[in-house]
Amino acid sequence: MPRKSGRPPKAEGENSRQQIIDATVRIIKKQGADHVTVRNVCSEADIGIGTFYFHFKNKDDLLMYFLGDISFEGFELSADPEDIASRIVELYMHLIDRYMEFGMDFMKSFYSTKNKSLSAYMGETEGVFPAGTVMARSEKEMLLAREQGIIGKSADIHRICMDICTIVKGCVFEWCLTDGRMDLPDTLQRLVSAYFHGNKCLVGK
Repeated sequence: MPRKSGRPPKAEGENSRQQIIDATVRIIKKQGADHVTVRNVCSEADIGIGTFYFHFKNKDDLLMYFLGDISFEGFELSADPEDIASRIVELYMHLIDRYMEFGMDFMKSFYSTKNKSLSAYMGETEGVFPAGTVMARSEKEMLLAREQGIIGKSADIHRICMDICTIVKGCVFEWCLTDGRMDLPDTLQRLVSAYFHGNKCLVGK
């Protein structure tokens, strides 16, 4: 059982935040993201509940670490600005690579319909994507492409970004189902490119 809450003892000190993160990864790999609770994490990390709340507001705040730890606002893209499909794929692969660092078991358990943090991160609130997320950056790239005439002026940028996110989610899910045998970057590039080429509104004027 985790120790009682209160001010974090010095013994749990500087490494306690990393202990929480490591314990969360172990729980997700073994049992799934839905088994991540404050009590379970504290028990796995052998720390007090007060120490947990010293670093994270709640369970959702902890899970957002695995997503919000990356900021896309200042991320430089290497793909040609006129190749908007490749630029969007590059953005998403930056996020997917982050997932993959934790291994296949983590990916399978984290990428779940029960993970509300994932849904919140790769979604919208009242038509607005969360600042600093891959969704917000993809919308920014798409708006710039429209301004430069790379895609059509009539294109519904927000809807397109939602469509592409759906494609990405499907590719990651299929990658998990095949135990990583699918070439994720290649498949993602192919499907996103096909989406762009198959929509007349995305043709620049």
